[in-house]
Amino acid sequence: MRFPHKIWSNYHFWIILALFGVVTLFLYRDVIWPGGFKSDVFLFNLSRHTIERNLFLLIALYTGFVFGILPTLIVICASLAVMLPQALFYSANRSDAILEVILVTIAGLAFLYWIRIKENDDRRYKKAVNALENTQEQLQARIREARANARRLATLNTISNALSQYLEPAKVIETAVEMVGEVMEVEVILVYTIEPRQNDMILTAYEGISPESAAELDHVKVGEGFNGEVAATGEVMLVPDASSDHRLTRAVVIRNKIHPLLIVPMKSKGEVIGTLCVGMRRPRAFLPDEIDLLSTIAGQIASALTNAKLYAEAREIADQFYKSARDYRNLFENAHDAIWFQDLDGKILAGNRATLMISGYPVDELIGRNVQEFMDAEMLKLGREVGKKLLKGEPFNQPYEQQTVTKDGIRRTLTLTTILMTVDDKPVGFQHIARDVSEERRMQKNLRYYLNQITRAQEEERKRISRELHDDTAQALFAISRQMDNFMRDNVGLSQQQRIILQDIRQRIGVTLQGIRRFSQDLRPSIIDDLGLLPAVQWLVKQKAEDSGIDISIKITGKEQRLLPEMELILFRIIQEALNNIGKHAEAARAEVNIEFADSQLTVAIRDNGKGFDLPEAVGDLSNSGKLGLVGMHERVSLLGGTLTIQSKPGQGTAVDLSIPLGI
Repeated sequence: MRFPHKIWSNYHFWIILALFGVVTLFLYRDVIWPGGFKSDVFLFNLSRHTIERNLFLLIALYTGFVFGILPTLIVICASLAVMLPQALFYSANRSDAILEVILVTIAGLAFLYWIRIKENDDRRYKKAVNALENTQEQLQARIREARANARRLATLNTISNALSQYLEPAKVIETAVEMVGEVMEVEVILVYTIEPRQNDMILTAYEGISPESAAELDHVKVGEGFNGEVAATGEVMLVPDASSDHRLTRAVVIRNKIHPLLIVPMKSKGEVIGTLCVGMRRPRAFLPDEIDLLSTIAGQIASALTNAKLYAEAREIADQFYKSARDYRNLFENAHDAIWFQDLDGKILAGNRATLMISGYPVDELIGRNVQEFMDAEMLKLGREVGKKLLKGEPFNQPYEQQTVTKDGIRRTLTLTTILMTVDDKPVGFQHIARDVSEERRMQKNLRYYLNQITRAQEEERKRISRELHDDTAQALFAISRQMDNFMRDNVGLSQQQRIILQDIRQRIGVTLQGIRRFSQDLRPSIIDDLGLLPAVQWLVKQKAEDSGIDISIKITGKEQRLLPEMELILFRIIQEALNNIGKHAEAARAEVNIEFADSQLTVAIRDNGKGFDLPEAVGDLSNSGKLGLVGMHERVSLLGGTLTIQSKPGQGTAVDLSIPLGI
């Protein structure tokens, strides 16, 4: 509620004031002009004073319609102040007059309340109207913005569709330049792409300049000039007048009279891959919407270039993959080794031509069969153990040896390499690569047989020569020695010189006799036939220690047991050869022999602290380097089905480890 500003300048104020004065004069005319009016009845059988009091109410109504609440309240209060004294002091019927004053005042206040309600309603209405008008304005602004965005999206969609039609980078950039020229209505367009390895920017496409000018603008370093700075910072750059800007590095811009420049980065996945530059030869202020539009277009160009690059890379990878798949298929089909795939239940899914030799079935007949058809119970047990280890991820030695039975019932010996096949880290089957070694194993078996026979013949010959040396040659030399002793004792007349000569001959015969006995023992120590391997090795260690002066120790662990005579003899020869090598070549001070009996195998470890030597990479090279003794050790171990490893380095001694299975 607020008092009207400068109310006295309003003519309604003066009308209300005049009416109020006139009605007041009429109300008090009996006091002012006593006896001036004879009758109290004026209109509609109402008293003159009643009409006058209602006139005050009409004045209040008039004031309320013109000026509002506060002036109306003043008028009501003023009317009450005027009517109440007249009713109290000058009215003939005081009670009726006071009642009329009260009723008029109440009516005025009710009218005042109605005015207040009306003003509140007017204010709310005006507020609602204003809010509606603001909403309409905002809606119109949104509509205009939506239409602008629609036009912008339509433009971007057109550009996107145009760019997406091509997967060659050159065609993408050419299309982009055409679209930018149409949308932005510019005179000069430059598109730079970055060569990451050279930190150089190449002018890939241009429009609005000559080829000579383009050549001058080509090859910009990242960080150099306008485009180089945008490429380095990744931020939009607006240059009002490029010709006079201090950052200008190429005079060709001035010659082409290029003034305003707008440069935006082309980003793909957050990385700047180039810049898009537009310019004019006349003054022009690029609007924020145009800057946003060009930035969006640059993003689309960057995405299109990235997609084109990815497509080219994918196509190259696909070509390589196709070539690799073709080469692998040819390798798979023509491989000498048999290759097949099976599921977890053993069903054969695919195979190559080489599987015919190990199964007896062509590939088309083999597919769909189960591997159990080619194995007996023992073979299946081994296959299941291999499958379980692969499924559990447990390590085991590969390739391993397995046997199969062909369609014709022929047993084949294979060396297998098995690989677990997975899809999404879930096992789906096995891949097998097999080589038929049946003939090789047969030849090895025959070779072992021949070697065994040769070794047995050698040992028999050694034994015969040893016996002849002991029984014949040694006895003959001993008899000659005894005869010389008798000759010297019976011929006392021999000169001193003769006795010295005979004594020297006798000593030479003794030395020769000892050598023959030692040679006889080396050829075939009788102790190995009489007592077995361990006593023979203990005797050998003692003899070699005495002959070489090397401190040689022996240690035997596990439950001792006798072996087959052939096995004991071969093991003895291996240990003998190792100790001979230590005595002849190692220049060692200490050596040790450890023999361990386990449940299923026998291991022998021979160590020395000698000078060591360089081992060749392959066993077959030992013979080329003159180490025939080591070759013989390998051959003897192979006769027993065992393994032999030799480790040596210059200055670090030599270690010989052999292991053979027991019970063969």
